[in-house]
Amino acid sequence: MTTTNDASTWTGEEARVRGVLDGTYAAWAANDADAFATYYTEDASIVLAVPPTFNQGRETIRAHMAAAFAGPLKGSRPVDTPQTVRLLGEDTAIVVSEGGILLPGESELPAERKRRATWVLSKTSGDWLVAAYHNSPVG
Repeated sequence: MTTTNDASTWTGEEARVRGVLDGTYAAWAANDADAFATYYTEDASIVLAVPPTFNQGRETIRAHMAAAFAGPLKGSRPVDTPQTVRLLGEDTAIVVSEGGILLPGESELPAERKRRATWVLSKTSGDWLVAAYHNSPVG
């Protein structure tokens, strides 16, 4: 199932999937690596094109984000708009989004930092979590 950004069309599960993304955005905006990592599965993976990054596992993701929030991403916040949400059965979702990172003092995302991302979420014990995330520059 593909959805738009019109909240009136979301099903309960789509809203829950989007809620996970909203939670990651809020944790990032708070520069809270511990909260950020709670939205990822124990064996989650993150692959970033720029800078080239691969993180495997919730603890590695948490440590990477803690270092980033203490350094180059301190005070940053994500801007991200889901373009599509597809539910594949009862326990898998794929989200394609577009966005990037606003650095302190920025109100608009520079074109060179725009990214398109693919999120894979899985539902375990009733909770949706990010199992894999990948982004690349918008071309």
